Amino acid sequence: MEKAEEKLELVLRYFTEFTPKQLDQFAALEALYNEWNSKINVISRKDIESLYLKHVLHSLSIAALIDFKPGTTVIDIGTGGGFPGIPLAIFFPEVKFHLVDSIAKKLKVVEGVAEGIKLENVTVQHTRAEEIKNRKFDFAVSRAVAPLKDLLTWSNPLVKKGNIQDLANGLICLKGGDLAQEISESEARPHVVPITEIFPESFFEEKFVVHVTR
Repeated sequence: MEKAEEKLELVLRYFTEFTPKQLDQFAALEALYNEWNSKINVISRKDIESLYLKHVLHSLSIAALIDFKPGTTVIDIGTGGGFPGIPLAIFFPEVKFHLVDSIAKKLKVVEGVAEGIKLENVTVQHTRAEEIKNRKFDFAVSRAVAPLKDLLTWSNPLVKKGNIQDLANGLICLKGGDLAQEISESEARPHVVPITEIFPESFFEEKFVVHVTR
């Protein structure tokens, strides 16, 4: 536990107002992901040693951009091992997160981690986002899943128009590298925030939070 708490310090450097339950949930992530990753590989060995930097804090850059109001509904498209959905669900216990992925074994990890930390505001679904019908969410989130043009094609039918928060409803995704061509091809006008402006860590150079209004 001491090792996990030491690594959790990285998160606590930027966020401080956690309940004891949230602290316990964040601290438990390393052991749970190590256990599940040994059965079903969803995180590279190199990355899992930096879980709190490369996965947890990276996911929480969205929380630094928007304070989701209680009752908000969020779909995590292509959640993989549960990022950014799991850290965001811990951060926002009164927000409902629906984590979807087309690969069933990855969702076993998500379910196992959520159950292990008693995360009650997460649901999972084995599907592709474009196959979801008759459901609407306030926001879609995603991390390094597909080009922006594709993410918008998948998310737009799932996100209802509105503006009840600081940011208008839409897609919030985590992206890296030179985004100029990707943005041009999407024909969108996104709001792009360099993560180094939020967390001044070298790992986040050339990584961005991208918000596109529905």
